Amino acid sequence: MDDRNGDPRREIGPRREIGSHSETPIQRHTGGNIPGSAGASAFFLRAPLPSAIPVLVAVPHAGRAYPGSLLERMRHPAFAALRLEDRKIDLLAEEMACQTGAALLVAQAPRAMIDLNRAVDDVDWDMIGGGAPADVGSYTPGMRARSGLGLIPRRLPGLGELWKRRHDAVDLAARIDGIHEPYHACLATTLASLRERWGAALLIDLHSMPPLTLRGGQPGPELVVGDRFGTTCHGGLVASAFAYFAEHRRGTAHNRPYAGGYVLERHAAPRSGLHALQLEIDRSIYLDSRLLEPGDGFAAMADLMVGLVRRLASEVAALGQIEAATGWAEAAE
Repeated sequence: MDDRNGDPRREIGPRREIGSHSETPIQRHTGGNIPGSAGASAFFLRAPLPSAIPVLVAVPHAGRAYPGSLLERMRHPAFAALRLEDRKIDLLAEEMACQTGAALLVAQAPRAMIDLNRAVDDVDWDMIGGGAPADVGSYTPGMRARSGLGLIPRRLPGLGELWKRRHDAVDLAARIDGIHEPYHACLATTLASLRERWGAALLIDLHSMPPLTLRGGQPGPELVVGDRFGTTCHGGLVASAFAYFAEHRRGTAHNRPYAGGYVLERHAAPRSGLHALQLEIDRSIYLDSRLLEPGDGFAAMADLMVGLVRRLASEVAALGQIEAATGWAEAAE
């Protein structure tokens, strides 16, 4: 296998689809590689074959496979790693996928090593030994890199600098080649396959967030739905998601403070049938009081997310039928 090119190993076994009561093969792909981890895969994809619904749930920030060499470089590994992780959000994603038949893509490489929701040029070159290469020219780091959360996170509020020393350029290249590129190649291929079968596909890019507070100390929303300000998803799907959360009396915000990042920018193409939402969940709702392990609210949040996927899946399928009958929007231009 050449993990670098995303060529996966496959494990196929039987599974009973909820609702259909039919045996459906599940294919499990592993791809990429985590540098310094003796061949550990950077991510896995698990999906029914053929696809059961036109939805892919992706989890880029919950990876917990920390190589010893990475932890050794960190100033405060026990605190920084937890702050960077979307802690155990992959367990919610597992429930969403297993109970609905959605495809599931989970990064196992940690965000501390490379942030899959950043572009490969979103680098703070001051934290790389030797600085920026000559072909970068007069490049200025973007806002995310300047804030300390670029392709390789540099600092966190309250903790300061995360690393004891600069990273090597060869390490950065290895992380891009072994983790970033194959993950996004797998994501793109999976979405294209879903669209081919259903006429349209929906990516739910799943994240967790610290509890939000409003002015006056009032509790903030429990969920934030991001669609890059209306550019990455059909408006009807977004409206349906908000209606669903309102029916369940869940406080929800739209695009603020999280509108969606590089994943949506790269993979969404709603006029071509590829729709994408970023969903942020308050981690205190599904974790324990220490924000470490699933808590008393986990089951309720899992049920809520499963219902959301089921609702949106039927609407995406209907949207795909309409688009297949009328042709893509670009065809008329």
